[in-house]
Amino acid sequence: MSVDRMVLVGRAVPDFTAPAVMPNNEIIENFNLQEHLRGSYGAIFFYPLDFTFVCPSEILAHAHRLQAFQARNIEVVGVSIDSQFTHLAWKNTPVPQGGIGNIQFPLVADLTKAISRSFGVLVEESIALRGTFLIDRAGIVRHQVVNDLPLGRNVDDLLRVADALQFHEEHGEVCPAGWQKGHPGMQATPTGVAAYLAQHAETL
Repeated sequence: MSVDRMVLVGRAVPDFTAPAVMPNNEIIENFNLQEHLRGSYGAIFFYPLDFTFVCPSEILAHAHRLQAFQARNIEVVGVSIDSQFTHLAWKNTPVPQGGIGNIQFPLVADLTKAISRSFGVLVEESIALRGTFLIDRAGIVRHQVVNDLPLGRNVDDLLRVADALQFHEEHGEVCPAGWQKGHPGMQATPTGVAAYLAQHAETL
C-alpha cells in the first residue's frame, strides 16, 4: 500500500476550494474551507466512497451529533473523491435504502484527489482513508486520527477532544488521559502532575 503519510498537528490546515453540496442541497463550485470556517473551529473528515458500507454509518453519526458540534462552534465538513452529483444523489437516497438523507453539513467533492493528498490520507492514489482533523479558530490542526478502511471512527471521542481543546484554551490547564468535560485538568508542572496523580492515578 503506497500513501504519502503526514502529521498535520500543529500546522495550518491545508486550504482548498472545490465543488460541494451544501445543507440546502445547493451545489456550489467554489466551496472554500477558510471562508467557510471564518474563525470557527472545524471538524474535517474524509471517507472513502459514497454508496458504500461503513461510510453512511459514519456520516449519520456526525449528522446525529451536529447540534453538539454547533454548540461548540465547530463546523463539520465531509470530503470524499466522489463528485458533487454523486453526493447529492446519496443525500436524496433514503437511509433505509443505504442513503444518508438530508444531512446538514457540506459534502466536498475531491475528484482530483488533491485535497485528500494534501491531508495525507490518499491511499494508492485512489481513495481516502478515514481521516478526521480538528481545527482551532486560528486555522491550526490540533488533533488528527486516521483509520484504515474497515474501521469506523468514534465521533463521540472527537467531541471529547474538542472539549479538551476548549478547556485548555479557557483554563490553560492540560487534559490527562481519558479526560471528560467536567473533570479536573492538570497544571503542566511537576507539582501539578504530582497533585493530579495523588488523587486520580487509580482511576486512570
